[in-house]
Amino acid sequence: MNTNIFSGCIPALMTPCKADRSVDFDALVRKGKELIDTGMSAVVYCGSMGDWPLLSDADRMEGVARLVAAGIPTIVGTGAVNSKIAAEHAAHAQKVGAHGLMVIPRVLSRGSSMAAQRQHFAAVLNAAPDLPSVIYNSPYYGFATRADLFFDLRKDHSNLIGFKEFGGADDLRYAAEFITSQDDSVNLMIGVDTQVFHGYINCGAGGSITGIGNALPKEALHLVALCEKAAAGDAIARLRAQELDAAMQVLSSFDEGADLVLYYKHMMVLQGDAEYTLHFNQTDALSDSQRNYAERQFKLFQTWYQSWSQQPDVLALAA
Repeated sequence: MNTNIFSGCIPALMTPCKADRSVDFDALVRKGKELIDTGMSAVVYCGSMGDWPLLSDADRMEGVARLVAAGIPTIVGTGAVNSKIAAEHAAHAQKVGAHGLMVIPRVLSRGSSMAAQRQHFAAVLNAAPDLPSVIYNSPYYGFATRADLFFDLRKDHSNLIGFKEFGGADDLRYAAEFITSQDDSVNLMIGVDTQVFHGYINCGAGGSITGIGNALPKEALHLVALCEKAAAGDAIARLRAQELDAAMQVLSSFDEGADLVLYYKHMMVLQGDAEYTLHFNQTDALSDSQRNYAERQFKLFQTWYQSWSQQPDVLALAA
């Protein structure tokens, strides 16, 4: 079992669609390859960024199979309304040779019940015992996985090797204090772009699952590299990581809202990825003011980064 799959910088792929709003699998694979070639360590497919609630189960499985067949290290999101379907996605991921699972909590039905969530997590983990897996903790799914449940599951499921935290600074601190610091073999993954610096420096995270990295892969990788050096004690890297993290904060903050996919697809279109222009729901669109704001902030950041990244010590740290 390759637990190293949960390390480094990992983009949560968005799902491109054709003019008829069906999945563009060729574009999905092309983007996955491009991001790996840029330096990403793996991709996540069919997390929230992949619009899993809007896709058919068949489309999700085909996307996973195509990514794996293309040689792309792939971590599979298991979100589903019922546990049986979630387990089927996990089993399919293992069958086609995916590299890991991101186990999403049970939603809607008994989502607030710890007993129901334990059975749900167990069903998914049992369906793919050979795949290293992390539990995805997010307030948007309506359930907070805490240390007692996590370690209770770990007793029975050796493939549960980590925790992806999307809940923000306080939740990352909780995960570091009560989960990963209790067992050094448990890996903490940063799940929200605004918390990369905090997650690496203050919480000992081992990797970052990124949304903004789809649109700004070089810059997201740069931030992670600086944070890794800062976490090892490099004082100059820490200062530069803080600067880059602060400069990205507005763009990163889109990751925290309901329109994250709309924002990051638009940013990709600005970068020339026209296949991300459309959304699966025709009415899903940024307002004119949202679009104008995003474009101004995107241009501001790019102008700043072009100047900032040419400073001698920044160049030296990147060498």
